Amino acid sequence: MEIKKIDKEFSVCKVENYSRTNMDAEYVFVGKTDEEKSLVCLTKDVPDNVIERDDGWKAFRIQGILNFSLIGILSKISGLLADNGIGIFAVSTYNTDYILTKAENYEKALLVLSSAGYEIIS
Repeated sequence: MEIKKIDKEFSVCKVENYSRTNMDAEYVFVGKTDEEKSLVCLTKDVPDNVIERDDGWKAFRIQGILNFSLIGILSKISGLLADNGIGIFAVSTYNTDYILTKAENYEKALLVLSSAGYEIIS
């Protein structure tokens, strides 16, 4: 399985609303519940109406389109990283999963996955 590196800086935010979010930006992940409105985007695209933000994230994605019948892909990756003391923030889309780690753990995460047989591509 291929892991594609995304050479960008990300931020994880809580926003008042999405009115100032550039929904046409390259990467925008939103999540809304009865308690909050979350946003994951490139750090350069963080809107000015954030309530809280956590900068310093890097990301990679599981390359290709994952069929919904596939089981345990994210679980295996998150388990490998957890076993090596690397926390993650995962975001799923219709096609695939994105995994974010803090920037200081990014290269270690890729090394762990490479050692486990994942092919890392740029």
